[in-house]
Amino acid sequence: MSAVPVISDDDFQRFRDLFYCRTGIQFDAGKRYFVDKRLIERMAATDHTSFRSYLSTLRFDHGDSELQALTNLMTVNETYFFREEYQFHCLVRSILPELMRRRSGSAPIRIWVMPSSSGEEAYSIAICLLELWADIHHVDVEIVASDIDTRILEQARRGRYSSRSVAQLPAAYLGRYFKRIGNEFQISDELRQSIEFTRVNLSSRLDTRPYRNFDVVFCRNLLIYFDDQSRKAAAETFFDAMKPGGYICLGHSESMSRISPLFRARKFPEAIVYQKPTE
Repeated sequence: MSAVPVISDDDFQRFRDLFYCRTGIQFDAGKRYFVDKRLIERMAATDHTSFRSYLSTLRFDHGDSELQALTNLMTVNETYFFREEYQFHCLVRSILPELMRRRSGSAPIRIWVMPSSSGEEAYSIAICLLELWADIHHVDVEIVASDIDTRILEQARRGRYSSRSVAQLPAAYLGRYFKRIGNEFQISDELRQSIEFTRVNLSSRLDTRPYRNFDVVFCRNLLIYFDDQSRKAAAETFFDAMKPGGYICLGHSESMSRISPLFRARKFPEAIVYQKPTE
């Protein structure tokens, strides 16, 4: 029986620096057990007996296939339908009416969800639009949901969820948009086809450059995993991705005012969101 590889404090710091550089995600010492366990799991899967050998693979793997596999293990995807529902009500009751007043021509309303996680947030937005926004019947809406985790994106595209994930959904919505399969709930093909799921590393300019002209961005409970520098860089990325006058919604414990001066806070009856200036 082979010995479990030992990851020294120096090894952990080297990995932490590399992972931060590539993804913008920083692990503090409190995450050490979580990180070591997943590193050892990937070392075993790739037949590395030495951590330094494995780290070299991560550093010089030009296709980034192993970094992607490790990232899929390292990212946390804890969510459910209608989480922080008040922001969806803000979207329908306050944000979209403002956008419609400024809208010219027949351009679609574009919404970017980052991170997508397993899809609950993007699908929740789609359901709210269908159920609560009358203009959905004569305005095109494009919803793009992105994540760095390729495994979780496949799960989102599949659209099958546990009873825990759908527990906050009104019974009428559950009956209208889901089909029960054993102990799981399969979302309708109509909704699955309404969302474009894409793989994006928010820290990579190459990845984010094509993402432009969004009216609304949902980036909830991601920036808490970044340090100040990465948060500021992420804010600049979203700023570039948004139309003038666009809105960004953060998690309830996050504040753009403490991250970047690029956006101005907007206090709507339902929620505080942040707006890119119109000029």
